[in-house]
Amino acid sequence: MMLKGLTRLWSLVFLAALIPGVHPQRNDSSTYRAAELPSQPLLYRPVLQPSESIPPIGTYMLKSPERKPCIKVTMGVEYIVIEKQKTWYFNLDRARVKISGYCDSEAAVLSLTLPDSNSASLQFTFKKEKKLFYVTKLSAHLSPLPVCQKCSNKTYSGLLNHDKLFTTAEGKSFNCKSESLFLMSSQLKIKLVPLQMQAFTLTDGQFGKEVECWADFNKRVIPIVIGATVVGLILIALLTFLFVRDRNRQGYDRL
Repeated sequence: MMLKGLTRLWSLVFLAALIPGVHPQRNDSSTYRAAELPSQPLLYRPVLQPSESIPPIGTYMLKSPERKPCIKVTMGVEYIVIEKQKTWYFNLDRARVKISGYCDSEAAVLSLTLPDSNSASLQFTFKKEKKLFYVTKLSAHLSPLPVCQKCSNKTYSGLLNHDKLFTTAEGKSFNCKSESLFLMSSQLKIKLVPLQMQAFTLTDGQFGKEVECWADFNKRVIPIVIGATVVGLILIALLTFLFVRDRNRQGYDRL
């Protein structure tokens, strides 16, 4: 038996010497292959872009402890940073966002963060008052990579408080295809486009009847009003011309 064991050992040594990449291994749990080694998580920090692009649209839903949908928001989010009289842009990617928050009977919070290093966040605080809901607080912060090699790390943040943003009747959804732009601070703006949201009452997780924002209403109605005004002015001018022409003809009639 000892002779067989020695023969096997020398065979392994001989193979290891002749064939590259073949190494004797122990048969216990202390040996790991390279693919089995624990990998370090990759940290992600926002990279500001010098030119603007259309932000990707994501749907964000929060459920109550009873597993019922209580907040649903569909939107594209763009951070606009003003640094040294130059404008930079960053679009929030839905695939990287962590959703958190809570829902009560009269208050709810939806928080969107980049969890790797908490380098970007956007938080909505909803309030229900009688048969209406609205956003009473909007906060944001962004900690991007420096825009140049010698530039220092900076965090841009802002808060809108005690407002009544996106006011809508309970059971209905606020809808705005036009851009919603908010000045969070002197160096940070948030653009939401397009935007649809609903809080507290969501039947089967679906949006209720849409309530149009003023920007969309104006875009739809103002061209109609302008067109009607132009047509009215043309009709007035035409009637005036016909009236004056008839009066001039009457002036040349013989008695």
